[in-house]
Amino acid sequence: MSDKTTTESDVNFIRALAELLRANDLNELEVKREYGDNDRLNVRVSRGAVYVAPPPVAAAPQAAAGPALPAASAPAAAASSSGGDPASHPGAVTSPMVGTVYLQGEPGSAPFVSVGQSVKVGDTLLIIEAMKTMNQIPASHAGVVKRILVEDGAPVEYGAPLMIIE
Repeated sequence: MSDKTTTESDVNFIRALAELLRANDLNELEVKREYGDNDRLNVRVSRGAVYVAPPPVAAAPQAAAGPALPAASAPAAAASSSGGDPASHPGAVTSPMVGTVYLQGEPGSAPFVSVGQSVKVGDTLLIIEAMKTMNQIPASHAGVVKRILVEDGAPVEYGAPLMIIE
């Protein structure tokens, strides 16, 4: 295959990835292709969003709050029991980045927080691994952890609700 054909097919491939990003409302997409022993293509397509930390949210009592869900509950169950999107809850802690969530510092250790635990501003709630960098996510406000909406090792998107602190 000539270099010109390879370049054109690579450009078409990257355009297709950008369209996939747009069509599925994704923030980032990374693909690695192996063509042969010394021939590969690594592509990362991103919307180029700038990280802005969400402002601290004042905890407000929620009328008609349902019972607290166990930590391993699915996000869909949490959303249906609270009557809405957990991201819109006043005590929601949302993901500041795309990555993989880890609820403890290392495998086999105790989680950073658990349901019912009191936290203060700055306490580490969990870690999000993004681009092989471990990012500690601190509590933006003090309160009691009411729900953990993610599972250990789960992928998260920017703005996805991680937990509820009231």
